[in-house]
Amino acid sequence: MSISEETGTDSLTLSHPFPSAAIETPAVPWRRVVVKLSGEALMGSLTHGLDAYTLNRIASDLANVASLGIEVAVVVGGGNFFRGIAGADKGIERARADSIGMLATVMNGLALEYAIEKQGQSARTLSSVPMPSVCEAYSRQAALHHLEKGRIAVLAGGTGNPFFTTDTGAALRGAELSCDLIMKATQVDGIYSADPKRDPNAERYDRITHDEAIRKNLAVMDTAAFALARENRIPIIVFSISEPGAITAALLGKGRSTFVSP
Repeated sequence: MSISEETGTDSLTLSHPFPSAAIETPAVPWRRVVVKLSGEALMGSLTHGLDAYTLNRIASDLANVASLGIEVAVVVGGGNFFRGIAGADKGIERARADSIGMLATVMNGLALEYAIEKQGQSARTLSSVPMPSVCEAYSRQAALHHLEKGRIAVLAGGTGNPFFTTDTGAALRGAELSCDLIMKATQVDGIYSADPKRDPNAERYDRITHDEAIRKNLAVMDTAAFALARENRIPIIVFSISEPGAITAALLGKGRSTFVSP
């Protein structure tokens, strides 16, 4: 497990504070949101593991969103430690590889919970893979209880089943927790017709529907995630997580993002 700051230290001491900005409470149409964070988003400039500076920045942003009176659930991936598909490519049985990936998401969830609480915002990690000595087991009732108490619910363990991505897990949790919005944090500023890092002619979409995303096979989320969101009429915002305050800005309609509508 690799944890680093810009200083190059190997501890998780959060010595780069991101104090909550003075935000005037705007009229936000979203009452409850689920934020999907990939494991890679927590790496910063590292090749693997957790970057404490980046972790602290994202935790501060999530705390700012909660300060607006919005209930926040966060689904975390585990790709900064282990990706099930990559493990399967190396000869590990796919179901077993996915189980290892679920454990990686729990590590990220615990780290994110700690970082959020260091910001003065209460948070709870709930895992779909029960491990009671480490964190609370996920249930819909428990997650709703924490959200209604103003705590950020950090949801780890994916769906608890192999062969499903954490994107699908985010759509599933968004549906069962009656979320008004799914926020998909990525490394680019929205949805493109192709990978803009590889194809300079890739077309960027400001608005698109779930049906169009599925029909065009846009790879920012898997088809099962788009289909779940479509069936439950949950809009999706796709935005870049690379800048401080990116989650709050996307939520308030600032900056560049793609809005996926039912």
